[in-house]
Amino acid sequence: MDIDLRKLEIFRDKIRLLTLKELHHMGFGHYGGSLSIIETLAVLYGEVMKVDPNNPDWEDRDYFILSKGHGGPGLYATLALKGFFPEEVLYTLNQNGTTLPSHPDRNLTPGVDMTTGSLGQGISVAVGVALSHQLSNKGNYTYSIVGDGELNEGQCWEAFQFAAHHKLNRLFVFVDDNKKQLDGPTKDIIDPLDFVEKFKAFGFYTMKVNGSSLEQIYKAIQKGKAQTDKPVAIILDTMKGQGVPYLEEKADNHHIRPNPKDEEAILTAISELEIKLGKAGAMTI
Repeated sequence: MDIDLRKLEIFRDKIRLLTLKELHHMGFGHYGGSLSIIETLAVLYGEVMKVDPNNPDWEDRDYFILSKGHGGPGLYATLALKGFFPEEVLYTLNQNGTTLPSHPDRNLTPGVDMTTGSLGQGISVAVGVALSHQLSNKGNYTYSIVGDGELNEGQCWEAFQFAAHHKLNRLFVFVDDNKKQLDGPTKDIIDPLDFVEKFKAFGFYTMKVNGSSLEQIYKAIQKGKAQTDKPVAIILDTMKGQGVPYLEEKADNHHIRPNPKDEEAILTAISELEIKLGKAGAMTI
């Protein structure tokens, strides 16, 4: 393996810790869908993407678009750890005058490449960004995370068909298949059927991985980079609330306004991560 897995595990744990702390400080928020993408964010920002926190608009950077914008708290924690802005800014999440609204805004937050939250639109822009780079003969990669519930939007599939037609091989689409959306289990709202078969049918080079495995996510990205004529879809088998067993098992975990039992579990998870990182000698964030 080409990565320092232990270093990446520490980065993952730091992202999860800061995500929990910023949401707890806010008092409510999108816990479930923020936590389910943390491993993917850790791999992208910890090992894969070319970015420069001192020059967020660097033309040669790789682009990241969080199409499922409600996962913004996880992205913000990642960007803070990478040095795009100070950690203390996280505790202004969604407050008046903040640079960190509940959903990402490219005009407010350093490191955010696209304003998202209106589902379906982020991935459409990601396809446009990838096409722009291809037409300019540039080597930038474009990475985007979409939600399984977001894929109810027909606009997404129009974008995917367009991407495959233009052979946008430097476009990576990660599907956060956490099996829940705002109103309940995804299969009960609109059964998504088999994402792997669907993306293959739409012309993507497609893989399915354990979305909690840093190693599997990294290896899938490398396999995707090795092929040259198709966009890449990586289906992430995840759980809403991932990494916090109590939140994984909570039925309504899309957006949580914690009750006393939730509050106790969240504080316990924060404490356990702090102890874990302290034992690893990695508590400085």
